[in-house]
Amino acid sequence: MPGPLDGIRIVDLTAVVSGPFATLHLADMGADVIKIEPPEGDIMRNPGTPPTKGMGPIFLAANRNKKSVCLDLKRPEAVEIVRRLAANADVFVHNNRPQAIERLGLGYEDIRAANPSIVYAYCLGYKRSGPYGAKPAYDDLVQGASGAAMLTARASGGEPRFMPSLIVDKTTGLHLAMAILGALVHRTRTGQGQLVEVPMLETITSFWLTEHLYDATYDPPRGQIGYARLLSPQRRPSRSKDGYVCMLIVTDKHWNAFCTNLGREDLRSDPRLATVAARANHQPVVQQIVNDLAPSRTTAEWLAFCDAHDIPAMPVNDLDGVLEDPHLNATGFFTMREHPTEGTVRTIASPLGFSETPTEFRRHAGFLGADGPEVLSAAGYDEAEIADLEARGILKVVR
Repeated sequence: MPGPLDGIRIVDLTAVVSGPFATLHLADMGADVIKIEPPEGDIMRNPGTPPTKGMGPIFLAANRNKKSVCLDLKRPEAVEIVRRLAANADVFVHNNRPQAIERLGLGYEDIRAANPSIVYAYCLGYKRSGPYGAKPAYDDLVQGASGAAMLTARASGGEPRFMPSLIVDKTTGLHLAMAILGALVHRTRTGQGQLVEVPMLETITSFWLTEHLYDATYDPPRGQIGYARLLSPQRRPSRSKDGYVCMLIVTDKHWNAFCTNLGREDLRSDPRLATVAARANHQPVVQQIVNDLAPSRTTAEWLAFCDAHDIPAMPVNDLDGVLEDPHLNATGFFTMREHPTEGTVRTIASPLGFSETPTEFRRHAGFLGADGPEVLSAAGYDEAEIADLEARGILKVVR
């Protein structure tokens, strides 16, 4: 069955992770995504140790279900190809600095001239209207500016650290995809296209401050900025007798079962711990108690106890353990597939579930520019024109 975005065509000039992560989800939902790459290819083709150069694992994960067209946008003929593709598209998306894309002749006004109803969307480091608007941005930089690195220091009591994930890029990508969907709904209702901007700093700062603005919400502040429960050094997996376990003891029923089973009735009468409200305001104390008592049992024993008392709990997997997780494997999250050139590869399913328009794995990410002739032919270029563009280096096809 076709996905919910079947029939939507997207011209995608994004690279690295933030933009490709947005168009990945749109492609999984059935959109026809035409990925425009420079002659050197998307930089994320390089990390990893793939069987074939340029087919790195991060690129494969973020660019399935897309068609690759390689154009040298320093050449005016290549820019004209992009405009021609955009003229018959629903969405044009990039994650370049706006000043650079406008110098190429692919800014909003340029594309709107070719297609007045297009949704023109981009993500960038910092809102263009602010003093950082022209600065380059990367995940690490925005983690620093948004407070993320210092949140890590507050929680650990150590030095600022970057989170070990491209959290800013991927969160921005999700917001970009959501914004594009909103603009498409508006266009369906009104016929009107529009410009959509999603800045990394503002996106991730709103993400953190949903909970961490906390008592600085009020003016004057009624306490410290930062949600204390999440910033406690004791908020961590508990070391069990043979590993680690995550347990979240919330309700009075949970707490009473925990205290009784471990022979610690004294904890139930502690005024800091006697009620849900009291424990909510003394979470570091609760967390320390759980961490101190956890080594008395194995992880399996804790999980069995928590299941018996309906206490939320899970084991702590390392990355290798995630690959073997019984739930993820039972739901088909991981699938082994044959790539045309890379052999057997492990793929990750879309987390989005639709009862009537399911997401689908339609195609692997391919060689640089491999779909160029097909895409240009569909746009009205004949074989001789395509061959000429390739011979002059305007169109590149890796075969």
